[in-house]
Amino acid sequence: MGFAACGGNQASKPDTPVAAVTKPDSSSTEKTVLFFGDSLTAGYGLDDPTEAFPGVIQNKINSAHLHYKVINAGVSGETSAGGRGRINWILKQKVDVFVLELGANDGLRGIPVNETIQNLQAIIDTVKAKYPAAKLVMLGMQVPPNMGTQYAYSFKAIFPGLAAKNNMSLVPFLLKDVGGVPSLNQKDGIHPTPEGAKIVGENVWQVLQGVLLSKN
Repeated sequence: MGFAACGGNQASKPDTPVAAVTKPDSSSTEKTVLFFGDSLTAGYGLDDPTEAFPGVIQNKINSAHLHYKVINAGVSGETSAGGRGRINWILKQKVDVFVLELGANDGLRGIPVNETIQNLQAIIDTVKAKYPAAKLVMLGMQVPPNMGTQYAYSFKAIFPGLAAKNNMSLVPFLLKDVGGVPSLNQKDGIHPTPEGAKIVGENVWQVLQGVLLSKN
């Protein structure tokens, strides 16, 4: 059984997203992939932020010789409401592919599902309004069963529901094969180790690669 991410205290500034995981390329044809999320995106607890799954994705992009730069806009402890509050600032930079990874901390706090849906939809609407041509990707999450069977079921349904409504590509469960596996998580049992992050990155890449290669 997998578990959702927990937002711990960020190792750096608590209200500042992590910098891009690679140096910007001088090529004028380079596009951006922005990961907007919480501690899983930020790389909480890792010695090097580039070990977080967005950094894994950048390495895969480089290996595939694709002209995309990954921007890590993860903030540890972020909720969907927090993301809604900072999305306009983040979108000051051009975004070609927007990857949404938020909601896990809502789930662990027992925030009503409808509130999370409203916040995530507001984030999506803001991205669409600012960059209508941007491709959108949703990263699905789950909460542990001790949150209650009905809540866990309703929470899990948030992500495929929003993805279908907004024509977003969907990664069904970000932490597949990592959540709940002690050897792939840090001592808190929640945040992936560098090895766990590689698997998480592969989960995302299975969907994102097709998005990046798509001509549409």
